[in-house]
Parts: sequence; C-alpha cells; structure tokens
Amino acid sequence: MDILIKPLITEKMTAVTEKFPNRYGFVVDKRARKPQIKKAVEEMYDVNVESVQTMNFLGKRQVRYTKTGFREGRKNNFKKAIVTVAEGENIDFYSNI
Repeated sequence: MDILIKPLITEKMTAVTEKFPNRYGFVVDKRARKPQIKKAVEEMYDVNVESVQTMNFLGKRQVRYTKTGFREGRKNNFKKAIVTVAEGENIDFYSNI
C-alpha cells in the first residue's frame, strides 16, 4: 500500500504552512492509519514527525448536462493528513523538480 499519494500545495495549505512553519499537508491512502503515515513521512523526507492529524473527505457530486440528458457522478473520496515535524526541520516539496 502506497501511503503518501501527493503533497497538498493549495492556497489554504500554504497559508497554514506560513502561519505554522513546521506543518505540511498530504493526500494519503484512505486506509492508512496515523502511525503508518508518520513512518512513511519520516522515511521519505528524513524528518522527525511529532504529530499527525487526519481528515476524511467525501467526494463532491458532479452533474453535467449533455445531449442525452443529465449525467450525474461523484468525485473520489480522499483522506488528508496534516503532519507536524520537529522544530527546526522542514520539507522541501520542490527539490525533486
């Protein structure tokens, strides 16, 4: 199971990171637990994780109007994790680009 799917680089998460410089957001596997997320972040970014907060999100409802009528669907559900690393450590998401 691949725990970390992608880092969260949104306006809202960037504001949180500016306010609290040692917090980072990730989209993680829906089945992942806090200890698994902590271990995955520590191994991938070589930092010490102090805490992990998780949130489950229901996928948004999508409706499209086409020639054949309305088509209704739903985006995928996902899970977010806010990771707090030790004071003085940081994660650089742009180093691999």
